[in-house]
Amino acid sequence: MDSQLTVYITLVTISGVLNLLLTLYVYMNRSLYGNIATMFILGTMAKMIYCFAYAFSLTSSTLEQLRFWSVMQYVGMPYAPPLGLLFILSYLGYRLTKWRIAALLVIPTFSLLSNATNGWHHLYYKTYTINEALGPPYNYIEVGPLYIVHGAFTFVCFISSLFLLALRMKDTDSSNHPQLIALILAHLIPMGTSFSYLIGITPPGIDPVPMVLGFSSLFIWWAIVSSRLLTIVPIAKETIFNSIKDGVIVFDIRNRMVEYNHGCQSMFNKLDRSLLGQPLDKVWPDLFGGSAPVPDLSVESQELEVVSNEPNERIYQVRISPLKRSANSPRDGSVMIITDITELKRMQLRLEHHAYYDELTDVFNRRAFFDRCEDTFASAVQQNIPFTVILFDIDEFKKVNDTHGHAAGDRVLIHVSQLCKANLADNMLFARYGGEEFVLALFGKTAEEGETFAEHLRQQIEAQPVMVDGQWINVTSSFGIAELTDNPEESLMQLLHSADEALYAAKRGGRNRVCIYGKC
Repeated sequence: MDSQLTVYITLVTISGVLNLLLTLYVYMNRSLYGNIATMFILGTMAKMIYCFAYAFSLTSSTLEQLRFWSVMQYVGMPYAPPLGLLFILSYLGYRLTKWRIAALLVIPTFSLLSNATNGWHHLYYKTYTINEALGPPYNYIEVGPLYIVHGAFTFVCFISSLFLLALRMKDTDSSNHPQLIALILAHLIPMGTSFSYLIGITPPGIDPVPMVLGFSSLFIWWAIVSSRLLTIVPIAKETIFNSIKDGVIVFDIRNRMVEYNHGCQSMFNKLDRSLLGQPLDKVWPDLFGGSAPVPDLSVESQELEVVSNEPNERIYQVRISPLKRSANSPRDGSVMIITDITELKRMQLRLEHHAYYDELTDVFNRRAFFDRCEDTFASAVQQNIPFTVILFDIDEFKKVNDTHGHAAGDRVLIHVSQLCKANLADNMLFARYGGEEFVLALFGKTAEEGETFAEHLRQQIEAQPVMVDGQWINVTSSFGIAELTDNPEESLMQLLHSADEALYAAKRGGRNRVCIYGKC
């Protein structure tokens, strides 16, 4: 064995050992790196097999030995570039599915099988012999069409990896650039060496690629140790941008749309790439329809609630913020974040309805009455405007429940509340006060005007019995009325208490009548 061959074997063995150590190092620390370590480990294992198999091939003395170790090299060599590409895709945040992984490993597997069965078809190597001038272990080959397919696929994987890394360089923080540079060099060195081998400028009969894989491993090892490769992985801005579920639109300094994310496109069917470069006033109607006013992007920060009726009503929260290089620099553009809050608004309305409306009669409940009446009462006091409250209940309601059942009682309550709602005028507030009792607040009305209205209601209720299960149920009601006095200390609760006393006076007087506080 000459000294030159010894040098080759030594270099290839060192490369294999470095890849073995790198594989073991990452495998032992895989709990720190997560799922991204899987493709990395498989890739370094493929390179390790390639290196050691080639080192053994350099000790061959017969053609059969050369062919055996050639096949062993292909257990690792054709898989290293696609596994490297899969690692880069995972590193940059792309989702790897089983089908995508399998698709990238089809050609390497086909190359391995083609090489192993070349003696039957000679489509991978037209010729594979010992180099007549140099002797074993140097070989002489003439490539076949399947070898060209393998070579083309290998270069596509290398170039794709380099392209993705270079493309993402501008989208990552400068602190992560050493990782990217190390990965670029780790792919560029074997690709350049492989190209040199294919065009015939390397020593004849020798594959130089396994010798330089050690340098690639050193670059990656340095990146793992110094820049925390595999631990802190830079995520591409594009990946983050398109993973946001809210709609995001970017406008330049002239208010022209320059980009939008996938979330925005899923919200608005009319949004497509043809709108890029269009000003906001042209884009806005395609998003929200012509009725929604176009916002002014020059305003610093703003939050809008936009209702769109095309094709169905949807409600959006639109937040607009300026894009600046720094806090004190001028605006370079604007970013618009759009959130569909339709369901949230509907749920909010449903909750508000449950909170403020009586479930049975669908009129205001006691809580809603006080929430709305307190302000009206305070205005009446401040402005010295008449204010009257009316309390009324259904006479002998317990007897209705006992005789006809609670379902009939519910029908009576609904019937009475609907009659009242149908007779309400402006500045009147009506609510179910509790049980069979109802309350009315009349802003700007005196007790005498309240008495007239209450008498009208009493007559309406008495004149319209309720049909339940084929039986007519006669309903009457008693009313108590109280008007705000000149006493500045009087409260709404005191006024309601006065109306309650008038209601009991009406009941003591025989029911089915109207009483004004202090006059019954």
